[in-house]
Amino acid sequence: MSSIKYDVIRRIGTLSASAKGWKKELNVISWNGRDPKYDLRDWAPDGEKMGKGVTLSIDDLKALKDLLNHMDELND
Repeated sequence: MSSIKYDVIRRIGTLSASAKGWKKELNVISWNGRDPKYDLRDWAPDGEKMGKGVTLSIDDLKALKDLLNHMDELND
């Protein structure tokens, strides 16, 4: 099985942290040398291990932002 290579281009912020120190972070990451994308996932305290996550293009991120900005309308 081939290893996954990644390069954290920019750390944007932490959404939450668990009691064990894992943090849910939004970052910009280049996966396997590809163009960087926005990435939301859990990271171990040492930053070496990661949980499952979701990778978003800038268009996906903007669409998610629009959805979140209209949550009150969606819940009616």
